[in-house]
Amino acid sequence: MKFTDGNWLTLPGVTPAYPAEAYDARQDGHTLELSAPTRPIRHRGDTLEGPMLTVRLSSPLPGVIRVRVTHFEGTPDAGPAFHICGQDAPVDIHIDDSLASLTSGPLRAEVTRFPWSLRFFHEGEPLTRSAGRGLGYVRRDDGRTFVHEGLTLDVGELVYGLGERFTAFVKNGQSVDIWNRDGGTGSDQAYKNVPFYVTSKGYGVFVNDPGAVSFEVASERVSRVQFSVPGEALEYLVIAGPTPAEVLERYTRLTGRPALPPAWSFGLWLSTSFTTDYDEATVTSFLNGMQERELPLSVFHFDCFWMKAFQWCDFQWDPAVFPDPEGMLARLRARGLKVSVWINPYIAQKSPLFAEATREGYLLRREGGGVWQGDLWQPGMGIVDFTNPAAREWFAAHIRRLARQGVDAIKTDFGERIPETGVVWHDGSDPARMHNYYPQLYNQTVFRALDAERPGEATLFARSATAGGQQFPVHWGGDCDSTFESMAESLRGGLSLGLSGFGFWSHDIGGFEGNPPPALYKRWVAFGLLSSHSRLHASTTYRVPWLIDDESVDVLRHFTRLKLSLMPYLWAQAVTAHRRGLPMMRAMVLEFPDDPACATLDRQYVLGDALLVAPVFREDGRVQVYIPAGTWTSLLTGDVVEGPQWRTETHDVMALPLYVRPGTLLATRDGMARPDDDHGDSPLLTLYALADGGTATATVFRPDGSEDFTVEVRRRGHTLHLTRNGRARPYRVRLAGEAEIRDVDGAELELTFGG
Repeated sequence: MKFTDGNWLTLPGVTPAYPAEAYDARQDGHTLELSAPTRPIRHRGDTLEGPMLTVRLSSPLPGVIRVRVTHFEGTPDAGPAFHICGQDAPVDIHIDDSLASLTSGPLRAEVTRFPWSLRFFHEGEPLTRSAGRGLGYVRRDDGRTFVHEGLTLDVGELVYGLGERFTAFVKNGQSVDIWNRDGGTGSDQAYKNVPFYVTSKGYGVFVNDPGAVSFEVASERVSRVQFSVPGEALEYLVIAGPTPAEVLERYTRLTGRPALPPAWSFGLWLSTSFTTDYDEATVTSFLNGMQERELPLSVFHFDCFWMKAFQWCDFQWDPAVFPDPEGMLARLRARGLKVSVWINPYIAQKSPLFAEATREGYLLRREGGGVWQGDLWQPGMGIVDFTNPAAREWFAAHIRRLARQGVDAIKTDFGERIPETGVVWHDGSDPARMHNYYPQLYNQTVFRALDAERPGEATLFARSATAGGQQFPVHWGGDCDSTFESMAESLRGGLSLGLSGFGFWSHDIGGFEGNPPPALYKRWVAFGLLSSHSRLHASTTYRVPWLIDDESVDVLRHFTRLKLSLMPYLWAQAVTAHRRGLPMMRAMVLEFPDDPACATLDRQYVLGDALLVAPVFREDGRVQVYIPAGTWTSLLTGDVVEGPQWRTETHDVMALPLYVRPGTLLATRDGMARPDDDHGDSPLLTLYALADGGTATATVFRPDGSEDFTVEVRRRGHTLHLTRNGRARPYRVRLAGEAEIRDVDGAELELTFGG
């Protein structure tokens, strides 16, 4: 939200007040508290009237500084609030006549007493500052009030994140409103808004407010990021790096690390699609078709119409279409498949559950009494009030019953269209703040219900989210079109979400809306199978490949088998995402923050920490890819490329730029039929371009995420020394570019190569 009219004026109807000085400073335990009047105090008469802001600095974790700014403190906070992990961290507070400071780990905040300024330093080096009308309190003529902050950007400093945004990957120049909306992937609206950004300078900023946070990213002031919230208080946290990866690790310590999805979820998912006609015979025909064509499949998904029309949600299989759901689910499981079903957090008036939910007070209510209802989506629908513990338990009981029937995963759709005025939540939460926070309660309820029935295997396919939502994976990118442009915008959204703390992400292969032409479908298959999670899904058409053309079957088989062969590596990267909070699909700037060429790249990514992927977004197969410094090897052809360089390549539908990072010991396993097979059963470890004196490691993990064994390779001249730690299991090893494979059964091995 903008408050100024250029550099000199304010917008009509806006009255701002900016801190003039820090009138006093005091230490209160682990907190530095400052009083900041909005005019200079020259004599006692200047202490009359206000406004005056109270600024408190503290630290929940080392390397994180919290700034809380308040005007009127007498208004109770109705909530909701993000759950922030961590207690008061050790801090060093210093106060003298001219300066007050608080230091937490490598991060220090300094306040100049007169004139007011707030500066942040990392190990003594300046990061950013609030000065010159950066911090402000605003009254509008309509009675609304706001608090805003503006933190400076250096020359060339770039901003990323703010949720799953489909606009330009670099957010400089954009106005971003943190407000969840069901707008598809082709606009500036977003399903997953996160009030957190990270910059190319190596720090992050998290605005700790689930409501309508408005960001002006180098837009209102081109050398600042301004963020504002309605009301009387603003809280934000500055998070140290110095690398983007370290920022994300600290941020996800604050807001929660992603759960580890089960290994089976990394296989191929096939959906009935949305409005298509289907029954068990249709499903069986698809599954037989996949099996006959030797297309590995892990999960089958039933979209909305597994329930009866007009009755979403009633959590009951439509008896006219699925007369024997328990038997059908048992038959699917006998095929080795997991099952996913669609739900939303709404109860249609025609649902048998509507009367019960109304009677028991499980639905969101209007201010004047009665249930809030709407017709946009399901006629007469109400919204489940997840602030009511009884409603959460009621909803969770239906999820647990489905799990006992044989359902393994839940697609938690919707959660964005939550009214922000004229409603009353059970716990008294502020409706405007509940709008964005609602999917956190929704997804948490479903995830925990699944986890109660399937401990350690709970899996969602969620569309809406906010800060902290990464704890309940997996998330997918929403409604995209069947075009190359929409494929590219989906990737931008996924990379932005990854830079917002989310570890696992997917998208609808082939696009949701429309019927993809064969060229698009095949290119999207390659992209989809080289993503964290992989689902074939659509709106009005099926996505089985033989309905596209025969070559699509071959392409899907090729890339599904490729992903299965990579599962030892991918599973290790999933464990890293779970433990450290780093995304599996990483923007190039996250892995190569010191390479200026990577700063704006949004059409390629690093899958895990070692595989560079550049999807093809053209029918003719031509693609530009940037190769960072070092000796990179094509995983598909074995060709070696020296970086840094830009390359223009042309690939048939069975290939794309897929390069292995130099110094990688890549764990794979050929012939895997399922993603949750034993990854440690004689895996192949291939060493790629390890420099003399270098060390490479590969860890193979068990299905529960615990370490099975680790192999370390040290190169000294033309000799490799291999050491295995952990469980005594055999593995195979080879050097990239050489045909010889050695079977290793001992804890140590010396290999000589190249003369």
